[in-house]
Amino acid sequence: MKNHLINFSYIFAILLLLTINVNAQDSYLGNNKPVNRISAILSKTEDSVIKQFKSKNLVWPPSAVYVRSFKFDRQLEVWVKNDSARKFVLFKTYKICMQSGTMGPKRMEGDYQVPEGFYHINEFNPNSNYHLSLGINYPNVSDHILSDSEKPGSAIYIHGNCVSTGCIPISDEPIEELYVIAGAAKSKGQEFIPVHIFPIKYNVKPSLEYLNNAIKDNIYLQKFNKNIKVVFDYFETQKELPIILINRKGEYVIN
Repeated sequence: MKNHLINFSYIFAILLLLTINVNAQDSYLGNNKPVNRISAILSKTEDSVIKQFKSKNLVWPPSAVYVRSFKFDRQLEVWVKNDSARKFVLFKTYKICMQSGTMGPKRMEGDYQVPEGFYHINEFNPNSNYHLSLGINYPNVSDHILSDSEKPGSAIYIHGNCVSTGCIPISDEPIEELYVIAGAAKSKGQEFIPVHIFPIKYNVKPSLEYLNNAIKDNIYLQKFNKNIKVVFDYFETQKELPIILINRKGEYVIN
């Protein structure tokens, strides 16, 4: 590997060990939680999800899960695959019921921005104030380079309910399903569940027109979008995830 690139997965593994509460990762029910209530919810939800997988000829439990979120389009996609499959298959698209901020990445605490970029789930929180929540590892390595050095912000979640100050709310029933699916994949051995957050769905013409108009006078956002769109385009054609590296400028590099 060239020395000006940072291995994305390796760095994230280190950060995970240093910053994540290990106990929270051991079980998606967590510790000191209302286990009976959560267990009942998740058991009922799992039954429903298994039936949905079966109706779509998908293997349960999935060996890999991939989440894509689109800010302007207010959609969160859940893709899955099994051990023998090379390509991801779309399981379901959920509606993001509330949005804060504008187009562009999160760069400081209190800006109410939903991040944009490439992340993974780093926390299962069954005791969330917003029903259930899945934490994402913002700030990632790129964000640490490009964001406010002292207060880049933190605590970004995909969660239930329908409020947002920079998080991704999908309401209660959808987060139950995603929580169960992500938990099943994690239990089966998926160490990092990727969550990619884009400003728009680039292949939707009205969304692309909106974005182009919104950033027409912002050279930085134009360059940033050109950078992350490469990953969107790769997945659209391959239905597989590329290797994502980060250079010393904080830019994503697709390998």
